[in-house]
Parts: sequence; C-alpha cells; structure tokens
Amino acid sequence: MDQRENVLSWDEYFMGLAHLSALRSKDPNTQVGAAIVDENHRVVSVGYNGFPKGCSDDEYPWNREGGVLDTKYAYVVHAELNAILNSKSPVTGCTLYVSLFPCNECAKAIIQSGIRRIVYESDKYADTETTVASKRMLVSAGVELCRIENTIKLTVEKHKNVYR
Repeated sequence: MDQRENVLSWDEYFMGLAHLSALRSKDPNTQVGAAIVDENHRVVSVGYNGFPKGCSDDEYPWNREGGVLDTKYAYVVHAELNAILNSKSPVTGCTLYVSLFPCNECAKAIIQSGIRRIVYESDKYADTETTVASKRMLVSAGVELCRIENTIKLTVEKHKNVYR
C-alpha cells in the first residue's frame, strides 16, 4: 500500500499547535499563540497572550486605546514570552512557532534564551518601528526567520478529503 499523500509538514503541524494555543487567549482583539519545539520535533513549551498568573482577566483592561494604565499593553504577557517562561527545560537551539511576528521585547527574550529559529505566519506590523527593531536584533543575533502563510486555510484545503 502506498503512503498517504498531503501529510502535514512539521512547520504546518507546529504552527497548528501555535494556533490552537492562541485559542486560550481571552484578548477580544488579538489572539496569539506560540509553540517551542526542539531539534527532535518534541514540544518543549506552549504559550498564548494573556495576563500574568494571579492577575484576574476581569480586573485588568483589554482596551487598546487610552492611557497606558487603561490599556492591555502594560499588563499582557505575549505568547512568545509565556512559552519561554512556561518551559520546564532549556530552549537553547529550539524553534519557536508563533502566529504573529515577535515584538522587540519578545525578540530580546528569544535571543537571550537561545532560540535559533522562528517560524511565523502574520507580519501585519512589519512597518512599525518596534518590528523593524525586532528584525534587526534577531538577524544580528543569527536567529533564522521563516515565514509561512495561511497555514490554517492551507491545511484545511490540503486535507479536506481526509476525514470524509
């Protein structure tokens, strides 16, 4: 018997895990998920954007506009940092899968933690100064950047006949 065609690539598979993790986010506007995977294709950690442990989702603002203390930006931990902090083992040499390109603050944590490759999907803030700074640091530090597009849509289309 021939093997099944249209099997998910590793990048599609782990980006799917990042998207699944994003579904845990309670942010009403932007849900971001991340997965950290080692060289043996083993999941080391996952994360999503949300408030720190012990900070109630009902007591902190999800607003995008207003004074700094009235918006989510002063409080939310990004998916990438959550995944790094949630890891029970070192992430040195690992690949980070993330649904949205990392900001400059997350880039610092990614570099310092030793992650060597980032696979991302959306780059909707590519023209912002913080994303330009992020890319500058990541490239300078030798972190490989790999963009894959529309993994959810592509995966569904690629595999729509599998479960019939």
